[in-house]
Amino acid sequence: MSEFVNEMDKEPLPSGINVLTILTFVGSGFGILGGIWNYVKSADNLAKMEETMSKPEFQNAPDFVKKMYTPEMLDLIRKTDANKLPLTIIAIISCLLCVYGAIEMRKLKKSGFYTYTIGELLPIAGSLLFLGGAYLSSGWSAYLGIGVSLLFVILYGLQLKYLTDK
Repeated sequence: MSEFVNEMDKEPLPSGINVLTILTFVGSGFGILGGIWNYVKSADNLAKMEETMSKPEFQNAPDFVKKMYTPEMLDLIRKTDANKLPLTIIAIISCLLCVYGAIEMRKLKKSGFYTYTIGELLPIAGSLLFLGGAYLSSGWSAYLGIGVSLLFVILYGLQLKYLTDK
């Protein structure tokens, strides 16, 4: 019975933290699966892109298709394939840091925010380290990923008023 009373005395979890952490759990799950999938399919993606670009009929493809098959994109895929193990490890560790940070924030601990932030920024730093300028020249997808990461850090930052240093 005392456990029930203790549970009733707890403050409810702020709705912003609740929603953000649920989204973090879902997103991190997809991130881990995506990291593993990219590791497994990396060589296939490179082979398919090289094959497509080498076909004579590629020159007759519509412009919007050619824009997806640029030398810069081919360079990015080559670098990604060459560095697939460290990139996968970074992706998995980053997602686990985000999950751990979210769990801590559900306990209203401010340290969870910092762990989460490291988890969000680590793959950006790792991609820049292993892929260099090819990462940023890949187009809108890299910037979208960076934007979503920064958006979540900002949204969690707005919830800091509910978190304590415990």
